[in-house]
Amino acid sequence: MRKGLFGVLFAGLALSQSVLADTSEVAIAIHGGAGTIVKENMTPELEKAYAKKLREAAQAGYQLLKAGKPGEDAVVAAIQVLESSPLFNAGVGAVYTYNEEHELDASIMQGAKRTAGAVAGVKTIKSPIAAARLVMEQSEHVMLSGAGAEAFAQSKGLEPVNNHFFDTDQRLEALNKVKARMEQAGLDTGGQQGNEKMGTVGAVVLDANGNLVAGTSTGGMTAKRFGRIGDSPVIGAGTFADNESCAVSATGHGEFFIRYNVAADICARIHYQGVSVSRAAETVINEELKKVGGEGGVIAIDKRGNITMPFNTPGMYRASIGQDGSVKVGIYKALLPEVQKSAG
Repeated sequence: MRKGLFGVLFAGLALSQSVLADTSEVAIAIHGGAGTIVKENMTPELEKAYAKKLREAAQAGYQLLKAGKPGEDAVVAAIQVLESSPLFNAGVGAVYTYNEEHELDASIMQGAKRTAGAVAGVKTIKSPIAAARLVMEQSEHVMLSGAGAEAFAQSKGLEPVNNHFFDTDQRLEALNKVKARMEQAGLDTGGQQGNEKMGTVGAVVLDANGNLVAGTSTGGMTAKRFGRIGDSPVIGAGTFADNESCAVSATGHGEFFIRYNVAADICARIHYQGVSVSRAAETVINEELKKVGGEGGVIAIDKRGNITMPFNTPGMYRASIGQDGSVKVGIYKALLPEVQKSAG
C-alpha cells in the first residue's frame, strides 16, 4: 500500500516538474549581423528567406528552453541553424580571407559561474560554436586557436571538414570587390571595406533555471590577413554573460568592440549603475560607440527576460521570442509584420 502511495506521489512530482519545465518563463534573442542593410537592396524573395531563417533559429532555441533544457543547448542550437545557412557570415557562407580561405571564430559564456569557451582562427571545424562549448565544458582554458583548437575539437569527437566546405560564390565575389578596392588604394594590410567588414551571428537566452547564456560565431572580416581576430571570440568584447546583470552577443566592426569592451560594458552598467538593459545597451551602442565611429549592434537579455536589440547601422538581422511567446523578426529599423506570429 505504502509502495503504491509512493509511486503515485513520485508520478505526481514528475508530472509537476514536467509542467514547470514547459511553463517556466524563458526568452531568446538571436542576430545574424548588422550593416548597411536597406530594403531598396533586398528582393522580396531574399527578405523572405532571411526572415524565415531568423525565425527558424529563434524557434530552435526557444523550443529547447520551453522543454527545460539548459541555456547552452538553446544557444548552440540557434547558432547552428545560422552557421548552416549561406545567408550569414558564419560556418557555411563565411567570408574569405585575403588568401581565399576561411578562418572562423566563436565563443560562448554561461552566466551562473561566468564559465566561457572560445575558438579563434579555425579552418576545419564545421560548427565553431559547438567547439567553443567543448572548450568551456571540457578544458581548463577559455580560448584555443588555430591548429590547436582543431586538434582539441577532433579529440572530443567533432568531425573535421575541408575548408572548401564553407565556400559560396557570393562571398568570393565580395572578396574580389574588396581586393580590387585595396589594390586601387595601394593597401596591403586591409581596409577599403564597405559592408564586408561586418557579419556575425549570435544568441542570448534566459533559461528555465534562471541562467543567462550568450554565444557568438563568425567568419570574420572579408579579405582579412595575418591571422586577424575580431571581437566574436573575445569574452567581454563580443560575448558576455553574468546572471546578476545580462547576456550580450555583439555584431559589427570588431576592432571597436574589442577596444571598448562592449559586451561587458553593457552588463557592468546594469550591475553598477542600476540602469535597465535597454538603457545600458542603447548608451553603449548609440552614444559611446557611435561617437568614435564604431558601427554595429548587440542583442541583450537581462535576468528578468527583458530583451533589447539596438544597432547604429541601417539594419541588423534579428529575431526574438519573449516570455509571452510572441516572435519578433527584424531586418531594417522597424520590425517585420510577422511580429504577431506565435512561437507555438
